[in-house]
Amino acid sequence: MRLLALAALLPSLALAQCPDYNSPVNTPTFTAPAKKSFRSFGNRLMAGIYQPWHMVHDEIVKSGTAATMVGKFDYDAVLHKDLEGEYVHVYIAGTGMSSWQYVGRYTTDSDGKIAANLGVRPVGEYKVRMVVEGDLSAVNGYLSVVEPGRKAVLFDIDGTLTISDFEAYADYVGVKTAQAYGYAAQTVNAYKAKGYQIIYLTARPYWVAKDAREWSASQGLLPWHYRSNAYSSGPIPPDTQAHKTNYVKYLRNTVGLDIIRAYGNATTDIAAYADGGIPKAETWIIGENAGKDGTQPIYGDYTYHYSTIVTATPQSSSCL
Repeated sequence: MRLLALAALLPSLALAQCPDYNSPVNTPTFTAPAKKSFRSFGNRLMAGIYQPWHMVHDEIVKSGTAATMVGKFDYDAVLHKDLEGEYVHVYIAGTGMSSWQYVGRYTTDSDGKIAANLGVRPVGEYKVRMVVEGDLSAVNGYLSVVEPGRKAVLFDIDGTLTISDFEAYADYVGVKTAQAYGYAAQTVNAYKAKGYQIIYLTARPYWVAKDAREWSASQGLLPWHYRSNAYSSGPIPPDTQAHKTNYVKYLRNTVGLDIIRAYGNATTDIAAYADGGIPKAETWIIGENAGKDGTQPIYGDYTYHYSTIVTATPQSSSCL
């Protein structure tokens, strides 16, 4: 009897590792906090003149680990004037939650940032909403809590999913309207349907995150897990390779993700993935560097790759 009971539990235990792609999208009705005046007269003037351009750095942590999420609050797409010394309310909803939970009130620092302590959360996918008290402008970020061993697929964005390379051309205006390679979206969504954790890793500076999420939505892609270069303030980040290498190592060694495949287009992608421990046999490169340094080539667009490699990829063992 005990063996039968254990056997009955095994499917649910296996499914616990499968990404929950529904809860963060279908969140409960949200009720905003009470609007109160900005603490600073200067900030009140700024918010009245400029449009909010806030962003949140998505986070992914290993189960049993406390999560901290950083929000950055500024105004105007070009000037990025920091919102200093103002209150921000933080909420979370997602896997297993029937309503939004209040996390707390934080005060922005001299860089317009807060670091919200989300605590230890059950394995799942979560949407985190941060709301500025002074004007109720809000921004969303995403938290993934995973068990070690979860299967994942990693994608660069510019020049990999999109035809143009933001890093090369600094095409700020075109970020959210960039043309995608043929069957790029179908490739990403096929892995999603097979139960793989989707990771977007880009060298874009953090302040284009808003446009990046809009572009993902326009392509029918998940808006998370999106990891930009948090430390870059210039148009072309000087530390692209180090940024990507370090994050791949974090995902593999600290979180415990099993990255079964990675996609890129640049020599920095090739080097970063290799240094991060991803085999070149599962590193797929599109564009002019296709197949370089022992990587696997994708020629033209994703049509042939999708119909051969992607469709033949089995369901993630995390979800069996």
